[in-house]
Amino acid sequence: MENTIINSMKKRRTIYNLGKELPVMKSTLEDAVRGVIKYAPSAFNSQTSRAVILYDENHHWLWDLILSKLVAMIEDPEQKKQTEEKIAGFKAASGTILFFEEMTTIRSLQEQMPLYSENFALWSHHGTGMAQFSVWTVLAELGVGASLQHYGNLIEEEVHAHFDLPSSWSLIAQMPFGSIEKDPGDKDFLPSEERVRVIA
Repeated sequence: MENTIINSMKKRRTIYNLGKELPVMKSTLEDAVRGVIKYAPSAFNSQTSRAVILYDENHHWLWDLILSKLVAMIEDPEQKKQTEEKIAGFKAASGTILFFEEMTTIRSLQEQMPLYSENFALWSHHGTGMAQFSVWTVLAELGVGASLQHYGNLIEEEVHAHFDLPSSWSLIAQMPFGSIEKDPGDKDFLPSEERVRVIA
């Protein structure tokens, strides 16, 4: 019997060739993201995951900012060209989802439960990882392509200022999304026996 959740997971792939034409209404996509952020699990039900959905000029502004940061760090002309092409691919998408973690809540939990204090940052990353994966999988179910990128260390300050976001929101990842312009191809997997052990 086919498991519907695993079937959905199979559809989730890293799509680099993205276009602007979404196969669903924006409102459908937005409701899906809201649902995931609401129901994704978190340690002690802390609900620290946050998401911001960018379209059009705001989406373009983000990737122009990222490109400007990257090219300023690159001297080699060929590497700079490759970087420009890569970022142009993300900018060609329909939009971007920014994933954040609410640090005020995390710090409060650390104070309330000092026994677990060192673990809350790690559990926060577990939570955002589950939220990101779940959004990615739901997008795949909707026929929307996406990939997951990590440029937060370069752009967080500017992103907070430009979009007037709470300073307590820590930028974790960026997910460009859009129409699937090219199939990602086959994916290789290690044998299950190497990754899962059953001990009876």
